Amino acid sequence: MSLTETQKAELIAHRFARAAEAIVDANVLIENHSFRAAVNRIYYGMFYALLALSIEYQFNSSKHGQIIGWFNKTFVHSGKLPQKYFQMIYNAFNSRTKGDYDMEKDFDENEVQAMFEEMKAFCAGIKQFIETGQAEPE
Repeated sequence: MSLTETQKAELIAHRFARAAEAIVDANVLIENHSFRAAVNRIYYGMFYALLALSIEYQFNSSKHGQIIGWFNKTFVHSGKLPQKYFQMIYNAFNSRTKGDYDMEKDFDENEVQAMFEEMKAFCAGIKQFIETGQAEPE
């Protein structure tokens, strides 16, 4: 399906609005010591930013692993974005998976707070890259 520039811009804005919601949700969850749920929102906030990037570059997939792999190959391995971006989304994906499916996994506040800061940096960096074509300096 081909999108007009207006439709594409609206979809990208919607994905970033969802990422912003996830940031608010994660913050509330952290404040209430719901760390497992916060990790879920942290990952999904980052994933929504990746979905915005995939809209901008016309990559379609419903599979998280495929989108993360596409991101790594297209933007990180090519040098368009620093390696730290792949590490952030990869770590968030793995933590979210463990948090959702491994009932023995617990997260501590410092760990989740660090992930939250990475989430905010990731979302802002992806948004900047879409808007300017440039990553922030490392």
